[in-house]
Amino acid sequence: MNEVTITTPEHVPIRLEPAGAGSRFLATLIDFFIVSAVSSVGGFLFGVTLSRGIAMALTITLNFVLTWGWHVFFEVRKQGRTPGKRALRLRVIDARGLPVSLYQSLVRNIVRAIDFAPAFYGFAALATMVTASRRRLGDLVADTLVVRDAQALTYKGQFASDRRHNTLRTPRVLRLVRHKISLEEREFLLTLSLRADRMSPEARYDLMEEVAAFYRQELGLEADSLSGENFVRDLTAVLFNPQER
Repeated sequence: MNEVTITTPEHVPIRLEPAGAGSRFLATLIDFFIVSAVSSVGGFLFGVTLSRGIAMALTITLNFVLTWGWHVFFEVRKQGRTPGKRALRLRVIDARGLPVSLYQSLVRNIVRAIDFAPAFYGFAALATMVTASRRRLGDLVADTLVVRDAQALTYKGQFASDRRHNTLRTPRVLRLVRHKISLEEREFLLTLSLRADRMSPEARYDLMEEVAAFYRQELGLEADSLSGENFVRDLTAVLFNPQER
């Protein structure tokens, strides 16, 4: 199983490579060691600065928060990447290609207790080897995927020549683009721009306007005189043309 094809809500197919059991295990091991180190340092500091009872209570609380909150925080707030997953170039996504929701992250991490059995993710390893998309039980219940981060996409540069006067080429917008638009979203925008000429005029207009409205809101941009299609093409040029960035 080298890749899985998913279809976004905008009906655009995206090819992704599910992460294997080995890389997922290493990522989990890295996170485990980081959490253990933070917990140990916190427990030590509590022990030398507070009374025994309070130190023990705070240490237990810290362990609980780290154990259950570490993965949820990074999956929801850091585009599906814990430090371990980032080191192995992995991340968690919704099975439809969308970012993981708080609910999904909570579910997949609650089920982690079952995946951990009978010995350090034994069930998880077995599930990733027998399921077509290499998903552990938590992924199946939460409808999520762990995938390898793809390499940066490239294209022939035709948008750069078509969109010479790019209204989005400002430091503020470039900074927001780098932090808020995921790899799958970039691929979607590129695919949409490349396939626009093959759409019917009505479908093309409606989809471009809808996508432009979403990204204007996502990037905090006020409405301007650009049509939805020109906005999408400007944004795509910023994402894929190094000179625009």
